[in-house]
Amino acid sequence: MVEKLKGRPFPAASESGLSDLREMYSLIAHAGYEDRIRIDETIVRGLEYYTGPVLEVDLTFQIEDEQGKSVRFGSVAAGGRYDGLVARFRGEPVPATGFSIGVSRLQAALTALGKISAKAAPGPVVVTVFGGTIADYQKLVTTLRGAGIRAELYLGNPKHSLGQQMKYADRRGSPCAIIQGSDEKARGEVLIKDLIIGAEIAGATAEREDYLKKQAEAQFAVKEERLVEEVRKLLARHGIH
Repeated sequence: MVEKLKGRPFPAASESGLSDLREMYSLIAHAGYEDRIRIDETIVRGLEYYTGPVLEVDLTFQIEDEQGKSVRFGSVAAGGRYDGLVARFRGEPVPATGFSIGVSRLQAALTALGKISAKAAPGPVVVTVFGGTIADYQKLVTTLRGAGIRAELYLGNPKHSLGQQMKYADRRGSPCAIIQGSDEKARGEVLIKDLIIGAEIAGATAEREDYLKKQAEAQFAVKEERLVEEVRKLLARHGIH
């Protein structure tokens, strides 16, 4: 800590820096963060850039490395004081401080701690474009969004086949896709394609009876006014909120 630095002979500039550190440590102690913040005289960062104290945010919990050895997770952010940066543009020193975060490392840390799931979040419901007007399909998207359901309109080439649009929905991790061709539009219906069950069917080797049952569950028609209700049921069935 800073107390270890007392009594050593330092140049005037260094003494000024140590005085700042002592004042900072006093503030840290009074704020109750002595067990979380450590002042380390060995940390050095960008001497031509930083003009004052520098900092590193270090996570101290243990993880296993590629060899299975227990190691400390390490740094996820760093920064410091850089009064000279603005001076390069204004010709005068301006107090400035900041830090950058290693987003991918922070995400890895949160995953390791179980704070976030490593499993990708489900994508939005995709409304496909199949023979009708863009305005009609946008209305379906708006209806779903108005009910608090994540949804998006397929904005690729409208001439793309349904197969190509389904592949897009798969890449988006969509739980289901909405289809309304001219026949469905005339009957006031929409088709809901359950992409999660569809993926299960693709890799299944079940008996024919089970296969046909699953196939019926994977794509079904509902009245357009029941779109929100049926999509909510589908999402709930798969534990998506």
